Amino acid sequence: MLILTRRPGEAIRIGDKIRIVVVQAEAGKIRIGIEGPRELPILREELYTLIREGNQQANAPADLALEHWLAEGKKEKP
Repeated sequence: MLILTRRPGEAIRIGDKIRIVVVQAEAGKIRIGIEGPRELPILREELYTLIREGNQQANAPADLALEHWLAEGKKEKP
């Protein structure tokens, strides 16, 4: 892992096609902008994980997917 210090307006490059810009930094939060090719999906980690898990469940045997769905439904009920 590469750890860098950047200030608002400063950027980081990943290869020739990806640029990450610090837009704002205040109160312990950072706002960043990411520029990259349109064909490259850029997702928040939690959304990426949710999609990946959904894809894995869709590829699971039908009986396992049903069991998982039923178990999740029981967790959501108070």
